Parts: sequence; structure tokens; C-alpha cells
Amino acid sequence: MACDLTKGKATPCKDSIGGIEAVYFMNFDDLGVITYDATDTDMISTIAGTANIYKYDLTPIDAATFSQNIMSDDNTGNTHIEEILELTLPGLTKEDHKEIKLIAYGRPRVIVRNKIGNFFLMGTKFGASVTAGTIVMGGAMSDLSGYTLSLRAVEPVPANYFNDTTEAALLANCGLTTVTS
Repeated sequence: MACDLTKGKATPCKDSIGGIEAVYFMNFDDLGVITYDATDTDMISTIAGTANIYKYDLTPIDAATFSQNIMSDDNTGNTHIEEILELTLPGLTKEDHKEIKLIAYGRPRVIVRNKIGNFFLMGTKFGASVTAGTIVMGGAMSDLSGYTLSLRAVEPVPANYFNDTTEAALLANCGLTTVTS
């Protein structure tokens, strides 16, 4: 049977940390053909073509989360993954307003980079959609003045890892160009 288990999992060392360092938005149609690692088909080794990715650095505090919920139903024999990205983006500008609007109107793919150097591709097959968000101008001086966004993608498999552990390697191997402000 194709669903048979292949290995167990030992208790890991306590050297992992949570958190997201940056996200990179990509227009849905800009993603080229994905090539997966020959020995580990959960790893992306290259993406054909060239595409711009729009980098959003995140604050070093706990202002973003990425979770993947396994959704399985015995009655239908269906399993899929719900990917949820929650972002807090401080600062308000008219330029940011335009970009947030485009993210909300579009169906971007999102590369998520965590704080230990892993890159994941959210919305690989179908893209991600903004499901909620706020434009906040807090009341107190210490309140957020910025944006919150919730994005959701539903995919047949969990978000794939990239083979790369640095932004430079990711850009080189996947034909991507980072665009910042």
C-alpha cells in the first residue's frame, strides 16, 4: 500500500526556535516549472524561468505565524492541507496601501523563511488568498500603526521545503529576483 509508514521519529534536541524572518510574495502566474529533488520529492531544488519576488522583512518579535493543518475525512477518503499565514506589518504609507490591496485582490504564492533558515512555498499549486486583514491606527502611542493580514491556501500536500538555506542560494537556484522598497 502506498500509505505504509517508512520510519519513526526520535525525541529531537531542544535547539529549534519558532518564528518567521521574512515572507516573499510572488504573482501567481510568475512561477515557472518546479523541479523536485530526485531523492526527496518534498524538497524543491529549482524553479524554471525568472520571476520577481517581493520581500517583506518581519519584526524580530512574534508578529507572524505559519501553520499547516492536516484536514482528513474518512468518509470521502480525502486529505488536504490548509496553510495559514498570519502577518503583522508595522508602518502605514500610501505605497503600502497599494501593495496590500494587490496582495488582497490577487492569489499570490508565498515563500516563507523561518528563523532557522528553512524556506517553504505556500500555495504551490493553487496560490494563497487573503481571508482577513486590518489597517490599524492604534489609539495609544505604543499601539500598532500598520497592517495585519491572514492568508489561507488549500493544497494537496504540505508546503514544500526548498533545498536552499540562504536567500542568495534560493535566488540563484530558482531564477528569482528580490524586489524590496
